Amino acid sequence: MAKGWYVLHVYSGYENKIEKFIRIMMKESPFVETVFDIKVPAEDVVEVKDGKKKITTKKFLPGYILIEMDLPDRGWKEVCSGIKKIQGVTGFVGYSGNSKPQPISAEEARNILQKTGVLKSDKTMTVAQIFSEGDNVRIVEGPFNTFTGTIEDVNTEKGKLRVVVGIFGRATPVEVDFLQVEKM
Repeated sequence: MAKGWYVLHVYSGYENKIEKFIRIMMKESPFVETVFDIKVPAEDVVEVKDGKKKITTKKFLPGYILIEMDLPDRGWKEVCSGIKKIQGVTGFVGYSGNSKPQPISAEEARNILQKTGVLKSDKTMTVAQIFSEGDNVRIVEGPFNTFTGTIEDVNTEKGKLRVVVGIFGRATPVEVDFLQVEKM
């Protein structure tokens, strides 16, 4: 027996209800010694509307829940069928009736947990807007507030844009953050 993260497929929109139900089941036998943790994969997203920033939490894997379990060689069917009987659960990913479900790799689990903020990493906020070269934008924050221009370059790794704006009748490139602009 080895602890691992398993992926549970559920109806989209039922993730939080099922998480609460499984947390209640974790206090009962045989789940006490088998199920250790449960996570609904979600991340913080920054949305800019009318020049105001709003941070919301959005599920980035809708319809899926992560469960940390240590499935025993004997009795694993009882645990899996008990979870599968919950209303809204369609089953484990990688599970067919007679074979034991397989956990995701440690690297996959680490990547998902880092994205959710459970594990520490160089976590960056995800911006709800997607920018591309040639888009017209309005700068809503910073020294170039109220200027409009065209995106010349997008650097998604740094979260920066190079926008060409007109200053004193000349086209001038300025570098701004994703959160400092809004699409027109």
